[in-house]
Amino acid sequence: MGGLHRSTSLGNGVQVVTETMTGIRSVAAGVWVRQGAALDPAGLGGSAHLLEHVVFRGTRRRSRRRIAMALESLGGSLNAYTAREHTGFEARVPSRHLPAAVDVLSDLVRDPLLRNEDVEHERKVVFEEIAAVEDTPEDLVFELHARRMWGGHPYGSPILGTRESVSAITARDLAALHRRTYTGANLVVAAAGDVDHDPFVELVDRWFGGIDPARGTDPVALPPPPGRGVEAVTRDSAQLHIVLGHPTPGQSHPDRYALILLSSALGGGMSSRLFQRIREELALAYSVYSYQSFYRRAGVCGSYLGTRPGFGPAALDAIREVYGALGREGLPGEEFRRTKEQVKGEILLSLESSVARVHRLAGFALAGEPFIPVDELPERIDRVSRNDIRRVASEVMDPRSQYILCLGPDGPPGG
Repeated sequence: MGGLHRSTSLGNGVQVVTETMTGIRSVAAGVWVRQGAALDPAGLGGSAHLLEHVVFRGTRRRSRRRIAMALESLGGSLNAYTAREHTGFEARVPSRHLPAAVDVLSDLVRDPLLRNEDVEHERKVVFEEIAAVEDTPEDLVFELHARRMWGGHPYGSPILGTRESVSAITARDLAALHRRTYTGANLVVAAAGDVDHDPFVELVDRWFGGIDPARGTDPVALPPPPGRGVEAVTRDSAQLHIVLGHPTPGQSHPDRYALILLSSALGGGMSSRLFQRIREELALAYSVYSYQSFYRRAGVCGSYLGTRPGFGPAALDAIREVYGALGREGLPGEEFRRTKEQVKGEILLSLESSVARVHRLAGFALAGEPFIPVDELPERIDRVSRNDIRRVASEVMDPRSQYILCLGPDGPPGG
């Protein structure tokens, strides 16, 4: 299943990485910029995300309609997203159209017009995105939880920004951000699928070799100790939404694989402990699951559930019961082996697509980590011992270091 991985750095600092996959006739390619929501200028939260929107309004060579048609007319697709520490622009095309994809991607990244009228238009679109989050309690509770848990650190700032911060962003602000961060030292260009590395490097050099190298973006500051305890935000809704979170080390930490296994056993599917206890046995929730996010300087793992108003205390007691057992005992032998097989299978199945592979490629390059071939992942999972699980569980499941936020018509369920 593993593909051939290669990496080349251009003279201006642009990093070019590829993974050749056999048996497919398409390629996923993208450009990633080390500039995300956690790196937004002070007072201008949402800048990275708004910039990602505005570049699609037009470039020096293409109108917004021509941008939209450029790859769709070839049977391909074009997309973009903003994360905490980077922004990604990505395309998927039949492999014979890879030159066209790189051309379009370079146009977006290098030469957006960033006109005043385009900023005003996309500002309204972002306001609608913010409104959509506010109208979706399951999304809003995570945003509020992150903001309060990280105590003002950029890891807790909303990627979309706020209405106030987005209202303050001007076209001049976005142009300055683009000049400062869309530079050679900040760019990763990656492709996975039916791709040959050397011709791809030549293609990237043609379209990106002339970019000013400048300097890389400084990393996000180390976050302070996160918030702890239980808080509630009152809101008129049909359910009470509960998010429980615990800080973890960053994405390069060796405990990452133990945390992945622990999260899977906790709430990674129908056989997980949270699902079996809270949904199947107690009928306290329809939706209950675990989650995790790893950033460069820190991370968070935890769980979510939505329950009926008035059932918050029972739901939280059930979560704490499940957490307590894992924290004291870790995973017994059979569950430990089963969880490993589940995680290995999920990883391998998820990486059968070129899109997943190119995201993974870019992730290693953005973090400055050595690439780990897909075929080595099962071995990494197998190296995790039951003692590793027990040690990590005793930290993550400790209620004294958790932050719980409840969103709904009830007050704090039990404290």
